[in-house]
Amino acid sequence: MAEHHLPPEPADHHRHNKGLKPGRRYSYYYNYYGDNDGGSGRALCFAVLVLLLAAGITWLVLYVVYRPSHPTLTVTSAAVLALYNATTTTNSATAVAASFQLALVIRNPSARCAARYDRLAAYVAYRGEPVTAPEPLPPLAQDAGAAVEVAPVLGGGQAVAVSPETAGALAADVAYGLLPIRVVVLGRVRFVSGPFHRGWHSLYARCDVLLGVRRPAAAAGSPHGGGGGLPLPQQAPLLGEPICNVDM
Repeated sequence: MAEHHLPPEPADHHRHNKGLKPGRRYSYYYNYYGDNDGGSGRALCFAVLVLLLAAGITWLVLYVVYRPSHPTLTVTSAAVLALYNATTTTNSATAVAASFQLALVIRNPSARCAARYDRLAAYVAYRGEPVTAPEPLPPLAQDAGAAVEVAPVLGGGQAVAVSPETAGALAADVAYGLLPIRVVVLGRVRFVSGPFHRGWHSLYARCDVLLGVRRPAAAAGSPHGGGGGLPLPQQAPLLGEPICNVDM
């Protein structure tokens, strides 16, 4: 094998390089790739990025799997216990007295999250104005995919102030045999899924319900009949499917 020969050196080469001794062979090859510490740093950064990416993917999967769905609310039946014009001569403000018993079904559609409800209250509104005072409801607990039915009595016949236009429209609707009302449920809810405990969320649910009512013949001579009232309790059929929305 042929040997590699370097170009001839100048005659005064060793004169200026006193550290080099004549006759000794020196290596002219150097490490062009730098220090290995840079490669170790890059490997460490790559490992950290991989761990962060894996943690992010794991968190995203857990969020999608355990993400709770909004609870649903529906009205399955209704009864009108009392509904009349409660305006008196001593009080110039227009008022109505109403009492309803409603069957409410609250469903938790989440497949992996249990739901807890607290500070619940419900009332009935007509044309955007409350006609019953808020009625507190007991706290509720639901397993994943479960449903709970409650049947509160809202109003109790207590007088609630309304505008004269609302009182007149209410009397006209009752005389016609149709009563559109809105059932409102307020409170807060939290979801529990295994080791994950979420915070409390405000709950605002409402159902628009159209009831079929009949005015008893005795109401015309009743002391409560001034507003076309319904002093006698009656089961009110639901006309159409209630339209319900839940916000959190």
